[in-house]
Amino acid sequence: MIILTGVSSSPGYKTALKLRSLGYQILGVYNTHAVENINAIKFDLTKDPSKLIYDYKPETVIHMAAIGEVDKCESDQAMCYLINTIATRELAKASYKIGSRFIYLSTDYVFDGSKGLYTEEDPPRPINYYGLTKLLGEEATLSINGVIIRTAWIYGLGPGRVNFGRFVIDKLSRGEEIRAIVDQWSSPTLNTLIAEAVVGILKRDFTGIIHVAGPRMSRYEFALAIADVFGFPKSLIKPVSINEVGYKAPRPRDSSLNNSKATQMLNIPLNDIKYALEILKREWLGEKNAI
Repeated sequence: MIILTGVSSSPGYKTALKLRSLGYQILGVYNTHAVENINAIKFDLTKDPSKLIYDYKPETVIHMAAIGEVDKCESDQAMCYLINTIATRELAKASYKIGSRFIYLSTDYVFDGSKGLYTEEDPPRPINYYGLTKLLGEEATLSINGVIIRTAWIYGLGPGRVNFGRFVIDKLSRGEEIRAIVDQWSSPTLNTLIAEAVVGILKRDFTGIIHVAGPRMSRYEFALAIADVFGFPKSLIKPVSINEVGYKAPRPRDSSLNNSKATQMLNIPLNDIKYALEILKREWLGEKNAI
């Protein structure tokens, strides 16, 4: 059995659906928002998270639950540390004790953004509290010889908070203007491809860090790519500087991830943004037709 925390998040839900379709026995874990079509339980990871592991004794734990709102982590550091660091440590420790494989979803924000296209060997240096708590979770994972999947700017359909890709599609499909940052870069990554990568990792005897992330782009470039594939007017996309946005927590300017290891090992075209967006377009049209 596989326990998947954060099943009500966008990548968690997509991963659970993919694994279930391949015949894996999945137990999803959520805290606030229940999910449909997945075997799942409500569990508060702030209260004895190791109990989850000892009670169910899974073969594998895929830990995707986190507080991912960067500004919220800056304003509520205690809760951010409890979920992103303490819960991760306890889950990792319990998994190690019963012999479960532990896979942890991390972030590009463990880097300071001073150079971009970071490899798995580059030393992390977070500049906000969210990145720090995720890095501490990474250290707990490495201490038990687990797997760290770093990803970035996750987008796609599904439950969870509205991501930038979904925001762009919703606004442009209604003919509304959007503002998109031109001077911050990362690696937009489709949740469906993260799910595919998790399957590939499960089938391999891999430990350590791997970057499952899309191509280096600014949010402005990403929005233009969405408009191009979906046929939306590019004139609705207005460039804006990161300094005009007013974030509470500092953001790395270029936290893009080098994904060479993942593309070679998993044989997924992560750098082909058109490939990813064509998948998303098919999902979006399917969602529209289902309404």
